[in-house]
Amino acid sequence: MRSLIGWLCALVLGSLGWWLGGIIGIGTALLLSCLGSAVGLWVGFRWFDQNLK
Repeated sequence: MRSLIGWLCALVLGSLGWWLGGIIGIGTALLLSCLGSAVGLWVGFRWFDQNLK
């Protein structure tokens, strides 16, 4: 369950980063997508550990 929540958060924040970065250019979209996915994974895991563990 922890992994599912983490990866869903990564998907959402990565997609948001791609969408926002796409306004500027493909390189920015890739960078923001990677950063958003990493932050989303961390946030999802942290949220699970604090609230559901």
